[in-house]
Amino acid sequence: MKIVTSKTRELLNRYIERLMNDSTPDLPIWNIESIKGGKKPAWNYIDGCMMTSLLNLYNLNHDEKYFDFVEHFVDYYVFDDGSIRGYDKETYNLDNINEGRVLFELYERTKKEKYKKAIDLLYSQLKEQPRTKEGNFFHKAIYHDQVWLDGLYMAQPFYTLYALHNNPSLIDDILNQFQNVYHIMFDQEKELYYHGYDSSKTMFWANKNTGLSKSFWLRSIGWYTVALIDVYDFLSEDPRKEQIKEIFIHTIKGLCRYLNKDKYMFYQVVDQGEKEGNYLESSGSSMIAYAILKGVRLNVLTQDYKEIGLKIFQGICDEYLSEEDGTLNLGGICLSAGLGPEKSPKRDGTFEYYISEPIVKNDAKGVGPLVMAYIEVIRAE
Repeated sequence: MKIVTSKTRELLNRYIERLMNDSTPDLPIWNIESIKGGKKPAWNYIDGCMMTSLLNLYNLNHDEKYFDFVEHFVDYYVFDDGSIRGYDKETYNLDNINEGRVLFELYERTKKEKYKKAIDLLYSQLKEQPRTKEGNFFHKAIYHDQVWLDGLYMAQPFYTLYALHNNPSLIDDILNQFQNVYHIMFDQEKELYYHGYDSSKTMFWANKNTGLSKSFWLRSIGWYTVALIDVYDFLSEDPRKEQIKEIFIHTIKGLCRYLNKDKYMFYQVVDQGEKEGNYLESSGSSMIAYAILKGVRLNVLTQDYKEIGLKIFQGICDEYLSEEDGTLNLGGICLSAGLGPEKSPKRDGTFEYYISEPIVKNDAKGVGPLVMAYIEVIRAE
């Protein structure tokens, strides 16, 4: 089944090369937040998205240039004693765990002790991470008592790999956190997940009865679908992974109700369709395309989902992958979105808030997932 065109493949191959050639560890062109904010180089989840996608590309085609790029990039951030450039454990920020997932493969291949030390440092954060009364990690120390869908992707794949290498009994904790999200944050009628949950029910954006935020933000759900299928994959022969399978199937089934069948993409606020200001967003759509295609490959989803996944991927490329004066770009990427804290009342979880965030090109929150989905497209052939 070849829905993805040869032109799309050619564009993507050149696009990946451009991203690598024009980036250095201290100034990657895909980290728009750092570029716009003039931030000093620091360990972050945005770079983690790209490192994960490039490592996946290496595992597909075994071209050493991809592994070498990732190793060179990560070496800039991880010092010989295992400390990490710009990382502060005391913020208890789940975003900072994300890039740690690549350390396992880097250590396995290179045997550099600094990677193992960095893994242990990041795990020490999770070991002490504050938790809600239900047992889920706080998203960050400043987001007390809060679970965000994003956080499941940021922490659980790393946590799963750590558990498998060091202490398999931790898997029960991981699965419990997914189960809590499904039981608390999933709207059974709409079959969608709310972006956030405040277990204290005190935040200005939270429903005072349920603790849930107001809207269904696409990328947060996208992160969550990727977390589910990646953790399922990592668990391999562990029978406990069936708990993840059931949640994943229900999650994808619900999402597909909201797919725009003309463009084959999802909206920034998933259930609001063509409401004025809403738009088809590429990062979340890419995540879901990846999750669907990988779900089919792992026999979690039935084969009829394969065509859906391929059409979503091609739809993103048709809508947002373009070449202007010889320069390739991926557009339609929401730069960032969140809930609070108290000093940021604009971030209130409403439809109006989510559509107000900047839309950018070439940010790794969109590019990384698109590359990951592209890898699954190749595997599907």
